Order: sequence, then C-alpha cells, then structure tokens
Amino acid sequence: MVVGSSVPTAVPLIDLAPAMSELPEEILDVCRDILRSGDFIGGSFVEHFEANWAAYCGRRYAVGVANGTDAIELALRGLGIGRGDEVIVPTNTFIATAEAVSRAGAVPVFCDVDDATLLMTPRSAAGVLTPRTVAVIAVHLYGQPCDMEALTAFANSTGLMLIEDAAQAHGASWQARKVGSWGVASCFSFYPTKNLGAAGDAGAVTTDDPWLASRIRALGNHGRSISDGNRHEMLGCNSRLDALQAAILSAKLPHLAAKNDAAGYPRNREQPWLDRPISEGSQLHRRKFLRDQPDLEQVHSRGRERRHLWRLHPERKLSG
Repeated sequence: MVVGSSVPTAVPLIDLAPAMSELPEEILDVCRDILRSGDFIGGSFVEHFEANWAAYCGRRYAVGVANGTDAIELALRGLGIGRGDEVIVPTNTFIATAEAVSRAGAVPVFCDVDDATLLMTPRSAAGVLTPRTVAVIAVHLYGQPCDMEALTAFANSTGLMLIEDAAQAHGASWQARKVGSWGVASCFSFYPTKNLGAAGDAGAVTTDDPWLASRIRALGNHGRSISDGNRHEMLGCNSRLDALQAAILSAKLPHLAAKNDAAGYPRNREQPWLDRPISEGSQLHRRKFLRDQPDLEQVHSRGRERRHLWRLHPERKLSG
C-alpha cells in the first residue's frame, strides 16, 4: 500500500519499463545503428562495451557472454576446474552460483554466512575446506560487497582460486576498489533487473589474465581458436554477448553511477523518503521498509570500507 495512505494499492514486484524509458532516444539510436550495420554477433559494438566495462571495473579484460550463469561456468572451465574438484559457495545466494559449479563438473560445497551481512566470510569458508577444494566464489549479495581483503588473504594462504560472483553488485566497492577487480576472475549478469541491465540476457567475465580471457572467449564460441576460426580446439558452447545487448549496455553505462547513487536508502526509518508517493520511490524496492513493521530490521553492510549500492533492500524479522 502507499505509505501514509489507508487505501491499499497494488504494487508490482518488478517494473522494468522505467529502466528503458530513461534513455529512449539513445537506446533507439543504437538499435537503429545495429540494424543498419548488420553487425549482430560480435564486432565493434561488443568490443566497445567489453573495453568500457573492463575499464569501469579496473580490469585489463572483459569477455561478453550470454548470461551471468554462463559467466561463472565459463570462468570455472577456463581455470580448468571440473570433475573431482570442490568449489566453496555461500549458502545464501541465488541458485545460479552453485548451478554453474555443477555444470562445470565440479561439486559445490556450501559454507555458512555472517549473521549481520548474510555474506561469506573467511572463517565460514575455512570450515568446509577439504583436500579437493580448489576455489572459492565470493558472492556480493543484495549489492553488498564481501570483505575482499580478508577473502583474498584467505585464498592466498590456502592456495585457492578466488572468483567473484558480482551479478548483484555493479559498482559496489570494498576499500574504494570496485567489485569485479578482485580475484582471478569476476562474473557479472546484466539481466534486466540488475543495476546495469540489458534488454534481455547478457553477462561478462572480467580478469587481468590474457590467457584466461582468451580461453573463456574460445569456450563461449564453441571452442573456436582465436587465431584460426576454422579450428575448434576444445569442447565449448554457444554463449556470446550479442551486439544489441552490448550497445544498450554501452548506452546505459555512463549513467550507472548516478543510478546507483539514486538507489541509496536513508539509514533510518524516519527520513522523508518513506513519505514520498510510491511513484517517486525505487521501482524495484518500493515495497520494502514500511513504517508499520517495527519487528523488521534492515540488512546492510556497515562501515566506511564498504560501498553498498542498494540493489535490493532486504529485511530480517527480529527475534522475540
């Protein structure tokens, strides 16, 4: 219902129309450009977005793929992770994190999460280590960044590969360093509900390793050789970022910082944000934080070291 009103109002769980209506002419222009060019798969539009996304994340390379789940699977396969290997994932995450591990042939091993942030910690990951563990996937859930310094130290001390699942955290940062720039590889989804969303499925992997970037690109293009398009050197799949999605993402990327800032939520329940008409609130989060729910508390990361970008506004029920 609308805050401050006694009249119930239906509120859709997700409203994607405003995300595309913010930049109608820019998006329509790039769509026309692609239709005129016939450059639908790969090409300059994809290369342009990959370069810009890598720069935004502070990485040397970004490889566009079909979706965020494929991004994780291809990163794992690119690193040689598969049958007989175990990969630590948090219990509190979307199913795609563990699903991608299984699709790569490895076994997802679940670790507990911190009670305050609901994120993985080095201590919880250490509790499920076995001789078969080869990697750990840090999931930045709800736009909250994990403690990446601590997880990096943990991975280095145990010889594990550290991978980021940053599908919900475009622009979040730890100690002023963006997610997507930590570990050996970082995986993104650009599903339409994300802070940076396409007009369909899309994803990317960022890395500083040129060999890994080339391998992921080949795996996502049927195992095709980068140097010889007539050779297929490994068993790959069809997971390419198409030009239309890349062009739309490129048009929206310059506006991401402002969008993230606008999505911020006041730190207490009494601020005027709660009294705004529902149409002025976030289209994705407006159903949250009702004043008449005193038994709920906001789940968020506290501390200046984190930049929590408020993709979602989760709440937990207080005990008692």
